[in-house]
Amino acid sequence: MKTHAPKGTYDLLPENASRWRYLENQIHKIFREYGFGEVRTPIFEHTELFQRGIGETTDIVEKEMFTFSDRGDRSITLRPEGTASVVRAFIEHNLAGPGAMAKLYYLGPMFRCEAPQAGRFRQFVQFGAETLGSNDPRVDAEIIALAVNFYRRLGIDDLDINLNSIGCPQCRPAYRQRLLEHLKPRAAQMCPNCQRRLERNPLRLLDCKNTTCQQLTVDIPLITETLCDDCGSHFEKLRQLLDSTGINYRINPRLVRGFDYYTKTVFEILAGDLGAQNALCGGGRYDGLVEMCGGKPTPGIGFAAGMERLMMVLEARQLLPEIDDRPHLYLAPLGEEAQQIIFPLCIRLRESGWIVETDLQGKSLKAQMKVADKLGARLTGVIGEDEYRAGKILMRNMETGEQELIDLAALDEYLEKVLRRR
Repeated sequence: MKTHAPKGTYDLLPENASRWRYLENQIHKIFREYGFGEVRTPIFEHTELFQRGIGETTDIVEKEMFTFSDRGDRSITLRPEGTASVVRAFIEHNLAGPGAMAKLYYLGPMFRCEAPQAGRFRQFVQFGAETLGSNDPRVDAEIIALAVNFYRRLGIDDLDINLNSIGCPQCRPAYRQRLLEHLKPRAAQMCPNCQRRLERNPLRLLDCKNTTCQQLTVDIPLITETLCDDCGSHFEKLRQLLDSTGINYRINPRLVRGFDYYTKTVFEILAGDLGAQNALCGGGRYDGLVEMCGGKPTPGIGFAAGMERLMMVLEARQLLPEIDDRPHLYLAPLGEEAQQIIFPLCIRLRESGWIVETDLQGKSLKAQMKVADKLGARLTGVIGEDEYRAGKILMRNMETGEQELIDLAALDEYLEKVLRRR
């Protein structure tokens, strides 16, 4: 019986891996341009980090984490998101840079035990950025601009940017009370999740995807009406900064995001190609998270994005470049003597940067030429008994069919002339 990949996972095969490398390179490039340094955290962490960092009333912690006990009976969880791990690394290694500020980014696999859908998997690749150490609205604007400019560079111009402020621990309790008073009379009509969360964290109800719950909360009081002076001023300055850069956005008073650690600014960037799962990325400010994870009070903001969803959009819009990984040269030996020449020749040419393939199975010339054609090799070089004795190699252009017998010693010069010119 065949063994298959677990549900919600996938194999990235060679024909697609080159596109992923292209996208990964674009991610690294723009983060470097904005002054961010890469951090790579463990794939698993102590479960407590995510319980404290993400919030025990979130869907992720309650229902979606892959958690197990190690041999020391310690609770371990495969990381479901990147921010908590980056914050833990920031605290543990004192990563605050010049001016006591750190700008960090990550790229890697995350894990959530949820129902697989289009663009959503149980193992998925996420990238994101975190700025720690400043509560200036310019930091918020920079993070949003970074995300927007990244998608625009890839050719995605029709972005729907949603923006909101969810206040802070000083002003949010007043809104929480208004929300409770508004929703309690409707509790019996809510889904079980919302009924359970109504007293513990009523803001979570605004993130519910249940149609009935969405209708019950359509006329809720707006959180922007209860912001304290500091949160209101912060949000207004952020809007002015985004306006000054020409970034178009819309205020979405229902936007609260899915994690408990957010304060003040929250945002999402959407694309219309993904159906119900149309969020390309999302993020916000988390001024209490570092302290929550055991560090000194440190403001922060960041965003996270999924590679799979982005790849779906780029493929649907034909925005991915053609990546040419074809061999520059296929070397076809005929006979044992030719094999003894060609094998070290392959190694030397590869060390010079050429993509070179050769036969390692003792195939006939006809079979080797079929392989070279299937691989899409630009050139083939044949060494048989006559070529071996004469120190020659028969070069064939696979596109034109033209053949040329050249000195084996002149092969490097020939490749430079024919292939570099292309």
